Amino acid sequence: MAADDTRPLTLRDVSEASGVSEMTVSRVLRNRGDVSQATREKVLEAAKTLGYVPNKIAGALASQRVNLVAVIIPSLRNMVFPEVLSGISAVLEETELQPVVGVTDYMPEKEERVLYEMLSWRPSGVIIAGLEHSEAARAMLKAAGIPVVEIMDTDGKPIDCAVGISHRRAGREMARAILKQGYQRIGFMGTKMPLDHRARKRFEGFTEALAKDGIEVVDQEFYSGGSALRKGREMTRAMLEREPELDFLYYSNDMIAAGGLMHLLDAGIDIPGQVGLAGFNGVELLDGLPRNLATMDACRTEIGRKAAQIIAARVENPNTPTESVIELTPKIDYGDTLKRR
Repeated sequence: MAADDTRPLTLRDVSEASGVSEMTVSRVLRNRGDVSQATREKVLEAAKTLGYVPNKIAGALASQRVNLVAVIIPSLRNMVFPEVLSGISAVLEETELQPVVGVTDYMPEKEERVLYEMLSWRPSGVIIAGLEHSEAARAMLKAAGIPVVEIMDTDGKPIDCAVGISHRRAGREMARAILKQGYQRIGFMGTKMPLDHRARKRFEGFTEALAKDGIEVVDQEFYSGGSALRKGREMTRAMLEREPELDFLYYSNDMIAAGGLMHLLDAGIDIPGQVGLAGFNGVELLDGLPRNLATMDACRTEIGRKAAQIIAARVENPNTPTESVIELTPKIDYGDTLKRR
């Protein structure tokens, strides 16, 4: 039977194509009831041939939930978040849950809009980046009545659960590693702090650890938008023109650090003897650089996996005990740029 392509396909179309009742089709597609394997295969083949997709909204009206997990992240341009999404997907693909992604561009008002739209579909859970949200967003998350996992950060109190790293601790550990190698005149380059709370916390931890040794950041510069590699090159060149005596450059992420590395190499500067440098995130894309960049792995894939595991377990059994905060421990990779010769 050729279905009329001007209207949505229905159970009746599948019923007529497979030669079984609509009730049996419904049972097969919902994986319910006692249906023979032969009949099940016949129905599934007919549905597949027709291109029929069940209307789960109807089922959701009864259950008040759909098998979707709202995943709200700041950016898809940043290499960090695709790895988080891969961790989430790897866990959820073993369940009936499906992730649906919304992007906020680090803007609180956009996060509110995205969250409002996603919650209106009554998802089974929410995974959202960061612990800082507007009052309206926090109110929506608290009132949703579903598992909420805030990811990437543990420096704060979660609404429900949090999975991530302590960015303040990461900043402190990098500062100590830099000082231990004998660097003293340090410059910092990063993203605009009001938009990126996690970068701000790393910077706070970084400067706090330096201050304990009587060291202050000599120069700092912040950017927003544009190519991170190009920005890294431009900021590094400008900073060294202002402060030619700098002996270490710390960047809030690996992409601008890679740009800085390319400028230093082009300028013929001895790395790490004259100037050392380090980034953050451990982005695998940069493994092919002329020098291995010092960095810190932010445990991105594991964060995604653990967040999805919490959601899946709580959806299956709302009474599943869950730790309110799961803090992972990133490790410094010294590479070729954070050590004296």
